[in-house]
Amino acid sequence: MSSISRRRMLQSTIAGTALASTSPMSSSVAWGQEKPAPAPDHPIQRKGNIRQSVSRWCYPKMTLDELCAYSAQIGLKGVDLLEPADYEAPKKYGLICTMGYVGAGTIPDALNVVANHDKIEESMRLNVPLAAKAGVPNVITFSGNRRGMSDEEGAKNVILGLNRVKKIVEDNNVVLCLELLNSKVNHKDYMADHTAWGVEVMKEVNSPHVKLLYDIYHMQIMEGDLIATIKANIQWLGHFHTGGVPGRHELNDTQEVQWDGVMRGIVESGYKGYVAHEFVPTGDPRASLLQAVDLCDV
Repeated sequence: MSSISRRRMLQSTIAGTALASTSPMSSSVAWGQEKPAPAPDHPIQRKGNIRQSVSRWCYPKMTLDELCAYSAQIGLKGVDLLEPADYEAPKKYGLICTMGYVGAGTIPDALNVVANHDKIEESMRLNVPLAAKAGVPNVITFSGNRRGMSDEEGAKNVILGLNRVKKIVEDNNVVLCLELLNSKVNHKDYMADHTAWGVEVMKEVNSPHVKLLYDIYHMQIMEGDLIATIKANIQWLGHFHTGGVPGRHELNDTQEVQWDGVMRGIVESGYKGYVAHEFVPTGDPRASLLQAVDLCDV
């Protein structure tokens, strides 16, 4: 995996200080030693049943402008996981930021610790209106790690925190998404590691503006049974991420998820939000992204 990882990208302060931009690199510089795939001659028109996006952190060797330009050319709708300073950047290419950071905690330190709630609320009061102004539909938050805390106590604390901040997102017509992550491979000790736990939290908060980010990569590792789980819980799911299992690399024949089948299940559920690709390419990043977008265009 690239030395610039999502975990590193999330090491900003809980107050949501914007990260420094990735150093620009010419689009002619290849990932590894391969030549980058050329962009299509004309923008690709997608079916539109799955509105696809791409996660910024997975492409550190492309500037944000390069990623936006290529994403627009291959039929994506937006770029995921941007800091407030970059919310507006995709608009130059007819895209939006499909999910933004608002300083609502980090993966290990977030809502399951009551002592974090003041800073999370303060940061959200500052950044959620910026997201709304920029047309960002979703913002992200996390449970935090267990550190010996029971899942029951953690759920109570997360519910308390979400109830405290939900009016901020409701008033700004933005959806706050609590991400489900695996605690088996990538994020040891993370609390929100099963759909059932997340759904129980969502039921207690009971707001159309507070939902789960169902990361398909992570939930395949923890649970499997993807399509049935998605369909059974779609009312509580506000966003999706992809990533090949194992390894979180390309959506190709080296991994175990049948992505077109999962996408059809999402379409059949009636979901109208965004599916953002969040995998780390091992070859030319442009070719890998185009391959994934083609596969998920059902």
